[in-house]
Amino acid sequence: MIPKGSFLFFYMFCSLFGICQTPIPPRAVPLEMTSIRYEDSYIKLTYSRPDMAGRNIFGEVVPFGKIWNPGYNETTEIMLSRDILINEDTLSAGAYALFVIPGKDNWKLIFNTEVGQWGTYRYNEKFNVLEVEVLVTIQSSLHETLTIEFDNKGKRETALRITWEHTQVSLPILFMKRNNK
Repeated sequence: MIPKGSFLFFYMFCSLFGICQTPIPPRAVPLEMTSIRYEDSYIKLTYSRPDMAGRNIFGEVVPFGKIWNPGYNETTEIMLSRDILINEDTLSAGAYALFVIPGKDNWKLIFNTEVGQWGTYRYNEKFNVLEVEVLVTIQSSLHETLTIEFDNKGKRETALRITWEHTQVSLPILFMKRNNK
């Protein structure tokens, strides 16, 4: 025989457990991660992938000449397991927020040590460790969704490519060898 209070306890437990298991609703803008590996080094980049949704992006939704988080929601973050070379500059292993100042003909990509931010609200240029200008390439095909990816996977030389709308920029990256050569 089941004690009288057992049913009430079981009902309350199941009700509480059911509330705790409520699924998290999907994000309006999906989170994406892209990575690249060369020998024992890797780069991992995490960002949100908004869609154009019928809007004109560059020059309107994303104004020229103003700081922008290339993504949506949380700031785009890049993690390096080893130092890399960008142009002639070394970017040390670690985690960085990636910001952009887009222009019509070129963009400034900014690596900032203040990770864990939301958008650009707390952006502080005093934490910038590297700023690099890259040329804009206009694509004939339309890219509805913001895409950030690496090319030349598995090779020492790669590029970080950002594509959205008809715009594409490419940042050359060189993995440094273990002995820094």
